[in-house]
Amino acid sequence: MTEPDKAPGTRRRFSGVRLVVAVAVASALAAAGVTALLVNIMERKQEAKNPFYRVVELDDTVTDPAVWGKNFPLQYDSYRRTVDQQRTRYGGSEAVARTPTQADPRSVVAQSRLEEDPRLVTMWSGYAFATDFREERGHAHMLEDQVFTERQHVTQQPGTCIHCHGSVYVPYKKLGDGDLIKGFEKMNQMPFMEARALVEHPVSCIDCHDPTTMQLRVTRPGFIEGIAALKASQGVPGFKVNEDATRQEMRTYVCGQCHVEYYFKGKEKRLTYPWAKGITVDQIMAYYDEDGHTDWTHKLTGAKVLKAQHPEFEMYNQGIHARSGVACADCHMPFQRVGAMKVSDHQVRSPLLNINRACQTCHKWSEAELLERAETIQTRTFQTRNLAMDALVDLIHDLERAQKAGMPEASLAKARDFQKRAQFYLDFVEAENSMGFHADQEAVRILGNSINFSRLGQNALRPESGAPASP
Repeated sequence: MTEPDKAPGTRRRFSGVRLVVAVAVASALAAAGVTALLVNIMERKQEAKNPFYRVVELDDTVTDPAVWGKNFPLQYDSYRRTVDQQRTRYGGSEAVARTPTQADPRSVVAQSRLEEDPRLVTMWSGYAFATDFREERGHAHMLEDQVFTERQHVTQQPGTCIHCHGSVYVPYKKLGDGDLIKGFEKMNQMPFMEARALVEHPVSCIDCHDPTTMQLRVTRPGFIEGIAALKASQGVPGFKVNEDATRQEMRTYVCGQCHVEYYFKGKEKRLTYPWAKGITVDQIMAYYDEDGHTDWTHKLTGAKVLKAQHPEFEMYNQGIHARSGVACADCHMPFQRVGAMKVSDHQVRSPLLNINRACQTCHKWSEAELLERAETIQTRTFQTRNLAMDALVDLIHDLERAQKAGMPEASLAKARDFQKRAQFYLDFVEAENSMGFHADQEAVRILGNSINFSRLGQNALRPESGAPASP
């Protein structure tokens, strides 16, 4: 016996009930979804309104970056990654294992540049850099690498070196009884290890940020005085960097506090940036000519010569990125998104290790294309650098032979002066951390001048210049 079919009216009522239930469920789910979305949006907006939470109170005495990191954990996380060692084709550092000793507890160092290119030993003969010169590691290592370099054993380094190897703002203030410049002057004259004992950390947050406003600031006296001298040479007297610079300028100036050419002036060993005539290599050379400063006497030739340090700020200012208003931080500390927040990456490193965020923000090309462009510039610079180094080494050996052959002092002095210029111009590119990328045409121009100085030095040693024929 079969169940009789339900009446048409009953089936319609049943379908209608199911439809109402389905609509109600769908509406509830949609409402829940919209609510969740709105809550998420509100949370993200709230995050964006509060870029940090004040967990600890910061003031002008807190040097430990770990304490700052409690308020700024994202920035601190990336800062800690400056321990990473990764090289690019022409720069960066790779980890080289070593056996720790009591005198040097490091189990890892960077690769030796002297072993990579022994011509550097000839070029710097008689100078401490000829005994130990390694690829630079990240900010986390800047203090210990200066303490344990072999250079400490062959020369008496002054406390001046701490200016760019440690967090010196608070130690300077303490030494100067609250006066930054007076503390700077006192530490310059200390032996290095005595000054080292006053410093706890490598570069720290307090060196670039005001602890109450987080505004960028310059704390290194060398740059404060150097940029004032440079601005004065440009017709802007009395320039006070922390009052007169724009925010975008400060995003370069905080890096330029240390990534510059410098020397130790006089018996006070005052750290001085030689910018009173300008910051091109020619203007700096003219400054040294007038000032009379040289770094050391070359062991093989007797020439009084100069070694450029790491003039990134000066070279960057000759390049297209500086002309376009791009700051150091734009490429070396690019912004990154973390949740709703835009955070500056404090793992300061080569843009070639971070092309996506460092380069592609402005350049709409593939990573492979951008890497090839950069390495093409660097390869051409490196090849020209090799020509300049060969020329300089040839001049040095010719000078050695001429001295032994009894060449007149006047000819030797002329050739030695050209050696000084060839050395400094070559070093200006060799010591700068971009292998020409910061200002490619300027780098090749400088190397071309270096080659010419070496050629003129060799000409000064030719017999028709008064020199005897080679034995």
